[in-house]
Amino acid sequence: MIPEWRRRISKLFLIPQRYVLGIMGLLAVCNAYTMRVCLNLAVTQMVNNTKSELEKFDPDACPDESQILNGTVALKPHAIFDWSESTQGLILSGFYYGYAITHVPGGYLAEKYGGKWTLGIGLLSTAIFTLMTPVVVKAGGATWLFILRILQGMGEGPTMPALMIVLARWVPPHERSRQGAVVFGGAQIGNIFGSFMSGVLMAGGGDWANVFYFFGCFGILWFIFWSIFCYSTPNTHPFISDEELKYLNETVTSADMTSVRDPVPWKAIVRSVPVWALLFAAVGHDWGYYTMVTDLPKYMTDVLKFNIATTGTLTAIPYLAMWISAFFFGWVCDICVKRNWHSIRTGRIIHTTIAATGPAICIILASYAGCDRFAAVGYFIASMALMGGFYSGMKVNALDLAPNYAGSLTAMINGTSTISGIITPYLIGLLTPDSTLVQWRVAFWVCFAVLVGTNVIYCIWADGKQQWWDDVRQYGYPTGWKHGPLKMADSDTEKNKKKEAEGTAL
Repeated sequence: MIPEWRRRISKLFLIPQRYVLGIMGLLAVCNAYTMRVCLNLAVTQMVNNTKSELEKFDPDACPDESQILNGTVALKPHAIFDWSESTQGLILSGFYYGYAITHVPGGYLAEKYGGKWTLGIGLLSTAIFTLMTPVVVKAGGATWLFILRILQGMGEGPTMPALMIVLARWVPPHERSRQGAVVFGGAQIGNIFGSFMSGVLMAGGGDWANVFYFFGCFGILWFIFWSIFCYSTPNTHPFISDEELKYLNETVTSADMTSVRDPVPWKAIVRSVPVWALLFAAVGHDWGYYTMVTDLPKYMTDVLKFNIATTGTLTAIPYLAMWISAFFFGWVCDICVKRNWHSIRTGRIIHTTIAATGPAICIILASYAGCDRFAAVGYFIASMALMGGFYSGMKVNALDLAPNYAGSLTAMINGTSTISGIITPYLIGLLTPDSTLVQWRVAFWVCFAVLVGTNVIYCIWADGKQQWWDDVRQYGYPTGWKHGPLKMADSDTEKNKKKEAEGTAL
């Protein structure tokens, strides 16, 4: 029975609590990405480049935009470090080492103790480390900054697994594509907001330290609101309305965490074909995504020869296109599933294919556009816009396969696919030593092959139904599967004890 005080407070909330959770989840992902990428732009003002670039002959080189304008030397009053390009690359990659390490532990903690505090404390720690960055780097230089970046990555590692756990408890199946687009679209808002605000804070000779102070404080502010308004499950939320609580308990199979759960069935997970299909799709997506995120600014500067101000603006537009298209794809997928126009599996395959094959084709077209800047930029924008289908495709597929173990499954998928973020920048550096158009074309063909190849695997073996190992009590063990005795949750045990006392034990 819900207390009267809770009923009164719930009437003050006009927005259903699952939508409040969606908004706060969006801001969580936004925070994670701003704190992740803010160093990418800040490092350009931290390092005092003393080496002049060697002129290399390239018959396909585009005309340099700066040759038309009156160029002036950009002042860097706060550039106090003399780091090589390799040192800068190592520092930037440090985040992903820590990020991969804490995925699986983060998913386990979220499933055992709830996603609220696993996610909240993780991002709070990253916010504190972000605030510490100026002090740490000035005291210990590149080495200390590299270690700090690993710690920041460890703090953000549980973000996606914990969010998946929370969404699995709160979001009905027919709303998952739309909610997934809203929440995970925060990544693109973070990319846009992080780049824009970093530029504003450092404009006119502004201190790069302000970037870390701003985003660190922003992360702490988010944590305060998250702690107050969000809870791990509907049944533990003190302000949810009776109507919404009843609705979620009827439509979300994993809304209640009160029963004792079995350990994560890792043996069954690693032998599950749909899980492997999802893993290949994730590796392919991350390969394409990190190629764009890490190297698109470099391509625009080195090949298309845009000046740095134009590059910053044009780099943000594809993320905006991806964010907007994610809502459209999510809405379309939910409508089609709700009206039974196609199955969940078909919807996941369609949108994953759009998000993989579409960008693969567009980046190849961009490379063959040569020095036609408007065409190349248009193809890059279209590429990221089509990639927005990823959020209503394989991104939420873990919720379909394993709503009870979505955190651990997401942790395994994200943690493994993060390897793409470590390999891609280094491989592209090897393929483009002179950063010529022809060399970049080869790098884009490699990206094309990975995107299309992994998508074919996903299309063949993907699934949209809950797997047997996610709820053995409901589906049972498959024929020939070696297993121990089936354990029952406490609630089932108590029921059987009562029936045994009445002489009607099952």
